[in-house]
Amino acid sequence: MHRTAPAKAFCSAMSGLSLSGPAGRSSMRRFSSTTTAARSCGCLEAGGLKVTKHSRILVGFLLVLFPVTAWAGGLPGEYYRVLNQALERQKDSIPGKSVREPPPPDIWTRYPGFLLAAAVLYSQDRPENPYHGEPRLLHASEILGDILVVVSEEDKYLTPLNSRWLVYDWLDSYRLLEDKLKPERRARWKDGLIRIVTLMAQDVERLQDYPRYQAPFITTSTNHFALWSSTVHLAGIVFDRPDWESLGVKVMHRLATSDQAPDGFWGEHSDAGPTVGYDYLTLSAVALYAEHSDDPDAKEALRRSTTFHLSTTYPNGKPVDVINGRNRDSTASFWGHFGFSHFPEGRRYAEFLLGYFPEASLGKTSLGRMAQNALYYHDGPAAPMPLDLPDFEYRMKVPAGTRKTGPWYVCLSGLIEAQAPRNTFFLDRQSHLSVFHEKTGLIITGAGSKHQPELATFTESFDGTLYHIPISSDLLMSKKDDRLALAYSTFFSELHVAPPKEKELRFRFDIVRTQGRSKDTRLTLQLALRPGEILKTAGGECIELGSENIDLSPTQIGGAIRHGSWELSTNSKAHLLWPVYPHDPYTNSPETELGKAVGALVMPFDLDEFTIPYEKKAIEFQLKVNADD
Repeated sequence: MHRTAPAKAFCSAMSGLSLSGPAGRSSMRRFSSTTTAARSCGCLEAGGLKVTKHSRILVGFLLVLFPVTAWAGGLPGEYYRVLNQALERQKDSIPGKSVREPPPPDIWTRYPGFLLAAAVLYSQDRPENPYHGEPRLLHASEILGDILVVVSEEDKYLTPLNSRWLVYDWLDSYRLLEDKLKPERRARWKDGLIRIVTLMAQDVERLQDYPRYQAPFITTSTNHFALWSSTVHLAGIVFDRPDWESLGVKVMHRLATSDQAPDGFWGEHSDAGPTVGYDYLTLSAVALYAEHSDDPDAKEALRRSTTFHLSTTYPNGKPVDVINGRNRDSTASFWGHFGFSHFPEGRRYAEFLLGYFPEASLGKTSLGRMAQNALYYHDGPAAPMPLDLPDFEYRMKVPAGTRKTGPWYVCLSGLIEAQAPRNTFFLDRQSHLSVFHEKTGLIITGAGSKHQPELATFTESFDGTLYHIPISSDLLMSKKDDRLALAYSTFFSELHVAPPKEKELRFRFDIVRTQGRSKDTRLTLQLALRPGEILKTAGGECIELGSENIDLSPTQIGGAIRHGSWELSTNSKAHLLWPVYPHDPYTNSPETELGKAVGALVMPFDLDEFTIPYEKKAIEFQLKVNADD
């Protein structure tokens, strides 16, 4: 492959960097919940989180055997190891473009992350980082920064919008390497950064006094605005611009206090519910502000955010879907680990998230975030997070909550949020139950969709209109029974989830007719079916799931279906549709990948059959998991 001068120089600078040095190769993939529980140092009841008496006894007993101070963990050393492997693996992916030529279109999704990774490895004198002072890393940083200067001079940094996230990567690289840069290069980098930050500061200044830092007011996402503002704040410090610094303080302090929801998330559409995946980005901005300010409220905001996130994450590292207002399926986040690392349980959570991050995919924006995590990580002992314990309960102040009982993880959401019909990125909060098992993964998903009532938990139809969003909700959580009530115009339902056994979970929907008549009333569960695997029914069907449309009748289902290691039975006459493609917010159209399809288990019910006022009828379910399968 032909490369022009900067690309050749970069590859030469990166060649020969060994990835098998003393940073170590300790596996971060999984941890024993029993061993980790032994590392407890408390801090588990903030923000609605509760652990059972049994869990407390177990933790207390193990503390005697395994004192918390005896365990140092694998961070931040693991960040340095991952960074070096990523740089070595991807050094040839830098496009061969001269700084005198037009920069490649993907420059703002590729170069800044490489730059910050190289700058952090070169500048940080830590025992976990054997690459400190490596000349090739400095040389690679100089080349990448010079290319970004050209982009700034040609005003090409504004495309795409997410490029503004990555101005920080260049800015912090400049801060780390300033004393090592030759005067001419240092001046060009500084001028290029100031040119960009000036325009960012203008937008931040324009929006600083808007009523809420949320999309309906500022017409951009909260995470975007937070990342812009934290970058402006840091630029004010680096370039001695008190006006930028004070502007950043004003906005970021407000984000850390009045604009953070009581549950610890930052609502992007409203405070009615979180957008969990993107919330990590806002957290990262607040965490950066906390690093470079003396604002104690910023750290308290991080504490609330840490409790929220470590209590709303599945055992596979993914954010809980039923409360996510932006994405149906988010991956384990690489953003903001350093923000969690202020707290013992947050350090454990950072380890956990890194263990589920596929290193082979590290690149572009994620490379810079890993470098940021390494740079700002706070050392200290770790404590168990909720997922390490045998069971826990987390009740949010809004009507949503999570409960772990042994291998079961059940999530209930009564979140009701004003719909944004013209904004493709905000999903309708139309589903209310998710069930996860450590053996099988997600079984029932409560992920939202958009203009897609066929995937809503309940629908009703009257006056010629189909409705699928509840009017009101109420959530009660207790050891004996978790109950979620959902009210609609013609009926209400109470979802009861009983304490599960090791291999069995029972739940039921009690339905009560209230007033009027409705057509097309139905209950639907979204089943996380997997293409290529077999679906069996009590009615004798045995089908390999593929792209072919399937509509199994109640007779064909026979009251029960089995998929993989789980079996779901019901007393209702249900039919099953596969594949059903949910809404893709990034294309404003249905998903096209079969792996993102779900099965819709549909159970119609006729309100005309409710002959007695406020008669109650139950639709019952039994979910079994055979852990030996």
